[in-house]
Amino acid sequence: MLEIQRRRTTPFLALLALPATAMGFALSVQISALSWILSTRYGLHIDEIGLVWAAGPLAGIAGQLLVGVFSDGVWLWGGRRRPFIIIGGLLSAAMLLALPRIGLLSHALGFETVLGVAITVALALDLSINISFNPTRSIITDVTDDGPMRTRGYALMQTVSGSFGVLAYGVGALFGNDALIATGAVLVLVFSLVPALLIEEPRSLDAAHGAPAARPTPPSVTHLATTLLPLWAVIGYDIVAMGLHVVGYKPPGLWLEGACLVLTALLYLQTLRARDRGPEFVREDLVEFRKVLAAHALSWLGMQTMFVYMLAFVQQRFPTLDANAGGHVLSTSFLILSAVGALSPSLVLEPLCRRFGQILVHAAALGLMAAGFLAIDVSGAGVGAIYGLMVVLGIGWGAIVSLPFAIMSERVDESRIGLYMGVFNLSVVLPQLVASLGIGTLVAQSHDKGVVFLVAAVSMGLSAFLWLSVRRHPTAA
Repeated sequence: MLEIQRRRTTPFLALLALPATAMGFALSVQISALSWILSTRYGLHIDEIGLVWAAGPLAGIAGQLLVGVFSDGVWLWGGRRRPFIIIGGLLSAAMLLALPRIGLLSHALGFETVLGVAITVALALDLSINISFNPTRSIITDVTDDGPMRTRGYALMQTVSGSFGVLAYGVGALFGNDALIATGAVLVLVFSLVPALLIEEPRSLDAAHGAPAARPTPPSVTHLATTLLPLWAVIGYDIVAMGLHVVGYKPPGLWLEGACLVLTALLYLQTLRARDRGPEFVREDLVEFRKVLAAHALSWLGMQTMFVYMLAFVQQRFPTLDANAGGHVLSTSFLILSAVGALSPSLVLEPLCRRFGQILVHAAALGLMAAGFLAIDVSGAGVGAIYGLMVVLGIGWGAIVSLPFAIMSERVDESRIGLYMGVFNLSVVLPQLVASLGIGTLVAQSHDKGVVFLVAAVSMGLSAFLWLSVRRHPTAA
């Protein structure tokens, strides 16, 4: 095993991808089943479902950042990422099994409604996933070198993870969500524990990447605040909106969302105008890292909007479909999206990156995805056409969940990759909260639920534009 790891063979990179695959499979189960279960079995309204989904990003904010910081500096059970992968896998499997039993748990605890228990289960599941997600991605940076090898590692991560995501949606489409949940619990457990015990982690992250060994220092509040500059308005919105939800106050209109939009635009402009540090890359280039955060956040705003609210679009566009048929449309759509997203990184995107560079290829994939979102909104597409457009969307999805990790890792201090992977995750979870808290209100108030794909198209198009401002790394594929 050690010889295979030293040579960085394809089988080793595939093994390296399995822990991330476990967490991706758990997330696929959640995406496929959670909204459907809450709507059809427990009668929650679309805005209540959005509130349940908000629990996940809240778990991600704390989970990935704290786990990233801790895993950079600890050594336990023969690794720094290993203990978090093992614990997260065990908890994720347990929480998956709790999903279809929300009603039973609520009744056993004596609650009149399932909303509180649903939020608790969703929060526990996402916290479990987030305990592992950061280490499963950070370990790829730990044991690979900058450039094509790392791009290949993250591309293969998405190919393996996405392939099992296809399996997830396939099981859901063919055998139902209950079978999907049971299958997911088993795979998550196996794919977390076995690779974590086999992979040899470097004791010194600095030495592993050719730098003098040094113990990672905890980040200061000022450092984190400066790094998160483009997301300040989003953080403020999430805090205020969540507080208003807790006290039960619904502001009239969308003025709060409008203020967040204006302030975010100003912060993005400031981020784009920031000067770099000269003609050469430095070990920790936060100017470029902030651009990556800004661009990636918009990508995830578009994706989360589709994931959470496509159900409302399907119900309005195809009113003759019953609950099971509507669930089948969702499962099949996400199956196609995942299938293309799994194959495209290794078969299409990585070869293109070697020729044209990561940044240009990623921006082009997102631009194609924006066009696909817009086509679904304006074309009046039937079920078959939606399935066809999911093929287009899948190329962008494959890029979103693979290329940004390689791009990001080459712009930060690799001895603190856990920290920066956690900060990078904030560009995922903070926009997810906006989608759950703000976009849910917009969708609920809109007569045309095609607004789901309009929001997704605009977000993805702006993300593609912002990615083009990110400076290319000299060693990047």
